[in-house]
Amino acid sequence: MFSLSKSFTSTAIGLAVAEGLLSLEDKAVAFFPDDAPADISPNLAQMNISHLLMMGTGHTEDTMPPMMSREDSNWVRAFLKLPVDKTPGTHFLYNTGASYMLSAILQKVSGLTLLEYLEPRLFVPLGIQHPTWGSCPRGINLGGFGLSITTEDIAAFGQLYLQQGVWNNRQLLTPEWISAATSKQISNDDGSPGAASSDWSQGYGYQFWQCQHGGFRGDGAFGQLCIVMPEQDAVVAITSGSSDMQRIMNGVWEHLLPAMSTESSVAPTSSAANAELALLLDRLSFQPERQKEASVLEAFLNGKVFRMDDNPQQLEAVSVSFNTTEALLMLQGMYGKQIIKLGRGKWVESLAQILDSTKNLISSSFT
Repeated sequence: MFSLSKSFTSTAIGLAVAEGLLSLEDKAVAFFPDDAPADISPNLAQMNISHLLMMGTGHTEDTMPPMMSREDSNWVRAFLKLPVDKTPGTHFLYNTGASYMLSAILQKVSGLTLLEYLEPRLFVPLGIQHPTWGSCPRGINLGGFGLSITTEDIAAFGQLYLQQGVWNNRQLLTPEWISAATSKQISNDDGSPGAASSDWSQGYGYQFWQCQHGGFRGDGAFGQLCIVMPEQDAVVAITSGSSDMQRIMNGVWEHLLPAMSTESSVAPTSSAANAELALLLDRLSFQPERQKEASVLEAFLNGKVFRMDDNPQQLEAVSVSFNTTEALLMLQGMYGKQIIKLGRGKWVESLAQILDSTKNLISSSFT
């Protein structure tokens, strides 16, 4: 889900507020006295949970890169050590480290990871099965990214917010939280040309974006979208792999929105028309283009060794060679030469040892 995960993190905070585990005015640094710097700046001292939620921490650069590169893997300590140049609540900066801190705070007060906390409170009631969530080296769920669920699960999550926190006649989230989380808490319009027509300049709530046309959404890189449209009583759930997310949003506004009539005078469709539509939807399918059995690039790439620049994974070289039944990917690095088999026309599984971005050894399975 990439950053669509943030909206689920926000939801966990809303549940924790309702349970009295924390409040939005609680100071972020107060939860981690052992990790706080010796000299706590006034701005850091002022930063509270609401500032983390609204991406108004006062930082001027995303905190995640220095957090992930910290040698002792203590991301909380790294976050609290970074300079807070602006007064919290006055400056919007999309800051994934702030979402991680929300996850860390929740784990601190509940004794549960974010995933464990949400399982009985959100995932089970909504029928979301087998969710997974990546963690930092210290076992804290990432918060700002790393959640894996299905497109249908996204739709259910959006429907919960559309229904003011009610699911199967049970109030899972308070209406007050729904209103606060999905309302504009801080401005993110930088005044640049075209900002008025950008869905990333309409304001930001508590880990939710404001949309054009009165909607709000959670979103993640490459087009993972949960768009809630209260005026149309609609939720649009999208999973995709596109680098042009505004184009996807524009498709919703240009094609779906006009078809969502709010006119009470629209004539009801007949049962025969409904049956015809149901049959059409049941048979609807999309056939992706079939892979070619071979590529002209194979002869160019076959066996050629590519030397790598310095990189966090400490890989020195890669090469790929082809035969009639498989391709062999060679990784040369600090763990010597490793061969990963790639299937041709079928899936095969291989295992390799690599370093992740935090320089921790992981064994990765490739299919």
